[in-house]
Amino acid sequence: MIGGMSDAATNRQPGTTRTACSYCGVGCGITVETGRDTSGATVIAKVSGDKLHPSNAGRLCTKGATHAELMRAEGRMSTAYRRDGRDETPAPIDVDAAVAEAASRLRGILDQHGPDAIALYVSGQMSLEAQYLATKLAKGYLRTVHIEANSRLCMASAGTGYKQSLGADGPPGSYDDIDHADLFFVIGANMADCHPILFLRMADRLKSGAKLIVVDPRRTDTAARADLFLQIAPGTDLALLNGLLHLLVEAGDIDADFIAEHTEGWAAMPEFLADYPSDRVAAITGLAEDDLRTAARWIGEAGEWMSLWTMGLNQSTHGTWNTNALINLHLATGAICRPGSGPFSLTGQPNAMGGREMGYMGPGLPGQRSVLS
Repeated sequence: MIGGMSDAATNRQPGTTRTACSYCGVGCGITVETGRDTSGATVIAKVSGDKLHPSNAGRLCTKGATHAELMRAEGRMSTAYRRDGRDETPAPIDVDAAVAEAASRLRGILDQHGPDAIALYVSGQMSLEAQYLATKLAKGYLRTVHIEANSRLCMASAGTGYKQSLGADGPPGSYDDIDHADLFFVIGANMADCHPILFLRMADRLKSGAKLIVVDPRRTDTAARADLFLQIAPGTDLALLNGLLHLLVEAGDIDADFIAEHTEGWAAMPEFLADYPSDRVAAITGLAEDDLRTAARWIGEAGEWMSLWTMGLNQSTHGTWNTNALINLHLATGAICRPGSGPFSLTGQPNAMGGREMGYMGPGLPGQRSVLS
C-alpha cells in the first residue's frame, strides 16, 4: 500500500511519468505511476526511484519513497483558500476565482503604488520553467527587482564566493566527481541526514578506499563515518582553511604550474598566510595541531579531492570569505575542473542552483546576467 491506496483499489492504466523529488538539494529522479481510484479519478498510485537518473540511480531516502503521501490531501490542486482578515480561519475558494482575485489585487497595487510596492518570494523547489516565468513576471511585466528566494538565505555567500574566485556562480564539477574522488573534505554539512542519497554515493566510494575528512562543531552522523573528524570551534572555519593552505605551502604540496597558468594574485599569498601558522590556528579552532597537519597532508597527497559544504559554512558573517578560502585550497593544489576534484557547494533545495541560473535573486537575469549591467 503506497499513498494510502492498495493495488487492489487502483488501476494503473493512465501511465508513468519521470520527474524529480522536491525535497532536499540532491534532486533525485523519481518515477510516478498514476492510476484511477474507485471513483475513476486519476491518482498517484506509486512513487519509486528512477534507475536511469544520474543523481540517484534508483535510490530514494524515506522522504522520497513516501512522496505519494504528499499528494493525499483532499482538494489538493483543486481548492484554494482565502481569509478576509488576519485573525480569521482560511475558507475554501475555487482555484480560478482565487487566481482572478489575486491578479485583480496585484493590478490595483501596481496602478496605485507602482512596481516597487510588489515583491515575489520564490523557491528552489520550482522547476526551471517556473523560475524563469517568475523572473519574467517580476522584471519583465511588473518591472520590479523585488524578487527573492530561499537561496538568498542558504546560498548567497557560496554564489558570491564562486563569482569572486572563479568569475561565475556555479560549481565547477558534478555529482559524477564523487565516483572518482580519493578524498572528501566535508565542512559545515551533515550529508547523512540532509543529503542522504548523495551521502550513500560517497559511502560507496569510501568502501573503495577513499578517505573522508569532516569539519563540524557537532558530532553528526556524517562525522561518525569520517576517517578524520575535526570538531572545530564555531565560527573559526576561515582560520582553519587559511591554516591548511599555510601547511600545504610549507610542505610544498601545491601545483606551481597550475597556479602560474590559471591564477592571479598568488604573489601576495605568502605575506597573507604568515598570519596562520599551525600553532595559532590550533589555538583559534580548538583543534589538535597534529590533526591539522594530517588533514593538510591528506589533501596534498590526494590524487583527486572534493570539498562539499552547505549552510554551516554559508550562513556566517564571513560566509563568502569561507567559500573563497576553500576554493583557494583547490586552486593551490590544481584540484579543480578534472574528474574527482573541485569545490562543490550543496544546496538546500533541488533546483536552487537552477533558480540562480534563471536570475530569481534580486537584480539577476537568466544566464548569469543582471539588470545592473
